[in-house]
Amino acid sequence: MAAERFGFEPLRGRLFDKGALKLLILDLLRDRPRHGYEIIHALRERFGGFYAPSPGAIYPALRWLEARGYVRATQQVGRTVYSILEEGRTFLTEQEHLVAEIWGRASAWSGPSLRSELQALRQEARRLAGLFGRIRPGQVVDLDKLRRIRAVIARAVREIEAILAEERSSPGAAPG
Repeated sequence: MAAERFGFEPLRGRLFDKGALKLLILDLLRDRPRHGYEIIHALRERFGGFYAPSPGAIYPALRWLEARGYVRATQQVGRTVYSILEEGRTFLTEQEHLVAEIWGRASAWSGPSLRSELQALRQEARRLAGLFGRIRPGQVVDLDKLRRIRAVIARAVREIEAILAEERSSPGAAPG
């Protein structure tokens, strides 16, 4: 049974290629039935708080899995709870190598040194975003200052793009 037949394609370097989120959902449901927000929370935990899919990604994936006969939805105390079915377990077993690869990528996001650096990066990004609230043309900054600020940001964007374009195998490259 080819993975492509079910809307899943092999991973090609990104965290989530087509169908990967569906595989992770199935894998989480293998442990126990869950509702959508429990799945979001479980994924956030597995990614060390640095990734959580939106309900707009989770619920269509759950409906897709249900339409394929991989999961069943039942109403429990006002919530829709999803359980994996035998067909879903079989498919998940067939795709175990992909599931392991995806979770391996997730574990790279939850390592302590990377997590610490990502938190520091987030803090700096919030500080930068906060500065934009202080920019009010004609009040705090003039046209010359705006141009200088834009130039600094443009340089930073180019430098970040260059860093991200570096080969993964280079020393100090973050796992992805």
